[in-house]
Amino acid sequence: MTSPIGADAVLPEPRDRMAGLRLARMRLAARGRLEVRGRVRIERGARVAVARGGRVVLEDGSLLGAGSRIEATGGVVRLGAGARLGARAVIVARERVEVEAGSAIGEWALVCDTAPTFDDPERPTRLQPLHVAAVQIGENARIGAHATVLAGETIPAGAVVGSYVTRSSSASP
Repeated sequence: MTSPIGADAVLPEPRDRMAGLRLARMRLAARGRLEVRGRVRIERGARVAVARGGRVVLEDGSLLGAGSRIEATGGVVRLGAGARLGARAVIVARERVEVEAGSAIGEWALVCDTAPTFDDPERPTRLQPLHVAAVQIGENARIGAHATVLAGETIPAGAVVGSYVTRSSSASP
């Protein structure tokens, strides 16, 4: 496997001795809702929050970058083998977010299976219902830095979503 190149490459920080302790603390805090399959790398400041009914699965070789965050608020998040979550990137799931093997989500990117709706122009956006639909990021796909992938999107295997791009399904509930 070749090393990633370019501005959106997700490169791990140098190894530190506390990574194993961070993973153990995360697993304990998740109360059985965080499943780790194989060796996973957790960098400084990474967080995983799993609410009741939620679940997070980290496959062998996956990486959570420094300051990154995964929140499973009732849904399932799965990071496939060798998938990388860049520094300060965020994944939020109310239903399901799948990141397949070898994929990379760039720094400060957002992947979320919810999106706002704008059906009633007279109501404030915060009072309108959310559109919730699973997100699938295919094998070896690349999500650029600061990009946003919202509800219902499927990113095909090997595809690239550029930096600062927003991908959102136009479907509403």
